Amino acid sequence: MAFVIDDTVEIDAPAEVVWKVLTDLGTYGEWNPFVAECRSTLEPGDPIEMHVRLGSPKPRKQVEYIRTHTPGTEFSYSMKPVPLGILHSLRSHTVTPLDNGRTRYRSHFELGGLLRPVVTLALGKALHSGFGAMTAAVKERAESLR
Repeated sequence: MAFVIDDTVEIDAPAEVVWKVLTDLGTYGEWNPFVAECRSTLEPGDPIEMHVRLGSPKPRKQVEYIRTHTPGTEFSYSMKPVPLGILHSLRSHTVTPLDNGRTRYRSHFELGGLLRPVVTLALGKALHSGFGAMTAAVKERAESLR
């Protein structure tokens, strides 16, 4: 059974603004409480290099790989496959336009494999907190830029 974190928020800003917030990776350090640094081309197969705050004072380097990218709508990435499926992940960001210039942002994360219970025990609370804080910060940032 996978460990799943889903956060969805409605944002009082157009989808284009929310998308710009999510894909302007170089500004993450200015507003993102979870991902202090982020670099990627967002091209499928290319790396996404992040420094994430997982409960320790120093951000931790995490390199994953872009799986999908539909400009203006979604992008996703996952960790490099671990032999025998011992651990696998998926993280996605989805932007859906709503009426009246509003947008729905969905943050999704799942972790599975034989090591999932160990990783969840060690990092589960920090992951919940981090993804929730990032979702709230996306909303705040987009609404400040509209």
